Amino acid sequence: MSNSVQNIRSKIMLLKDVAILRAQWKTQGQKVVFTNGVFDILHAGHVQSLMQAHDNGDRLIIGLNADVSVKRLKGESRPIINERDRALLLAALQFVDAVVLFEEDTPIVLIEKLLPDVLIKSADYNIENIVGAKEVIANGGEVKIMPFVKGLSSTNIIEKIKSS
Repeated sequence: MSNSVQNIRSKIMLLKDVAILRAQWKTQGQKVVFTNGVFDILHAGHVQSLMQAHDNGDRLIIGLNADVSVKRLKGESRPIINERDRALLLAALQFVDAVVLFEEDTPIVLIEKLLPDVLIKSADYNIENIVGAKEVIANGGEVKIMPFVKGLSSTNIIEKIKSS
């Protein structure tokens, strides 16, 4: 296995390992950003949003819904791309520092354990209904809402494929 592949795979971690890294980064004074999602059919909107998220700190951690969670949230036909491949695609992005899977419907366990400096969600949320917002704010962190990249969503892409 090449060094590049090993470096990318090493970014896909268990929560306990990400927590150790987060503590190291905190000791080094680095600002940690956290966001989460399904990221099914990775597209330019995802990449732009993740770049913007990274621009809010020094390190970016992504919480990725595991397949069982996606099925509960989006239906039996989803995800289109399995968790292992979605994690690999996200980890391959140079500005992503860690990817951690979660099987629950929300990333609250990850957020409570990691307590990021910045929690980022997309514009379809408001701060009052963002999971983990209260915990991050109570710990001195901030919550930011990123705008949508217009016209790009996995659901729209899936519908376009189905209709062609």
